[in-house]
Amino acid sequence: MDNRVMSSAHRPTPPETPLRVGILAPPWLPVPPPAYGGTENVLDILARGLKRAGHEVLLFTTGDASCPVPRSWTFERALGVGAAGPAFEVRQVIDGYRALQAAGVDVVHDHTLAGPLYAGWFPGLAVVTTNHGPFDSNLAHLYQAVSGRVAVIAISTHQAMTAPPGTVAAVIHHGIDVERVPVGSGQGGYALFLGRMHPDKGVDRAIAAARAAGVPLRIAAKMREPHEKEYFEAVVAPQLGGQVEFLGEVSGAEKFQLLGAATCLLNPIRWAEPFGMVMIEALACGTPVITTPAGSAPELVHDGETGYLCRGVGALADALTRVGKLDRGRCRQDAEQRFSARRMVADHLRVYRAAIASVTTVADPADPLRTRVPAAEPYVSAGSAA
Repeated sequence: MDNRVMSSAHRPTPPETPLRVGILAPPWLPVPPPAYGGTENVLDILARGLKRAGHEVLLFTTGDASCPVPRSWTFERALGVGAAGPAFEVRQVIDGYRALQAAGVDVVHDHTLAGPLYAGWFPGLAVVTTNHGPFDSNLAHLYQAVSGRVAVIAISTHQAMTAPPGTVAAVIHHGIDVERVPVGSGQGGYALFLGRMHPDKGVDRAIAAARAAGVPLRIAAKMREPHEKEYFEAVVAPQLGGQVEFLGEVSGAEKFQLLGAATCLLNPIRWAEPFGMVMIEALACGTPVITTPAGSAPELVHDGETGYLCRGVGALADALTRVGKLDRGRCRQDAEQRFSARRMVADHLRVYRAAIASVTTVADPADPLRTRVPAAEPYVSAGSAA
């Protein structure tokens, strides 16, 4: 019998205990959404990924959600973006926390705005939240206020840098089920704009660049809100015709067909977008991305390898004439390596376990929001490197 002590380097790592994860979704759209809906797409991918990894997931959402994990809800149908007031989200939060705590979850991953404030009344419950929007003047104060009790996740390094110091516990890039995304040929002969009908998304720049380059452009965009329709009628509609075609809003299957056949995704944003799911969806299809160096774009697109980062319509037009030389296989490989659902799930599990380990059961009566010892150092996902 060998009585030698096994060194720590060769000692097998014990398997980690599966977690019970509660995910709290906003009440505005179902999970997953039938068409456009960035946050709800992310929640669907995360929930599915956690389940595949052997963890229990309870999703508090709306009754018309179809994500294949156990679900509960208050509202039978999604309320619609901008169609209901903040009181409806507060009800979603109160009912959601009660349901998830009653279910005995180990951690709540909250994706609402009001929820992190309410979390302080559950001092023994580990809570993590993701900011899906910019850390503007209002949101920055909210997330800074709750960061002592709730682990705040940012979705890009650029977004995290705009938060007050000490607010962000982790930076985790979104991921997608890359293996479920078909690789396209890029032989459709057109550039594609895919997003919302909003000036920040730069559809007018896309039209100008495509016309300057003599490249056909197809526009697939969400256009439901009054301000989106007004922008379309005033700015975009007069420029349609010839090689510029408006397709309307498209479903998931149509989206990937369009992306796969496109020579490129033309995404000339003019705002500091916190992430930009459409860019990694394009890469997963093998489709290069032409965008501007704003917000998270330089973290997602390798200039000259998986797309181009351009300033101004002239540079965008020039990139359209050169994008066919890029290696579509390299785009797909980058998506597999940096933006997989598996990587995103692993990154979240690390944050969940840290939150569970650090939560206390003794609340500070002077400030019920501050019941957790913050992590000493923020965690940056491997997929979040620039």
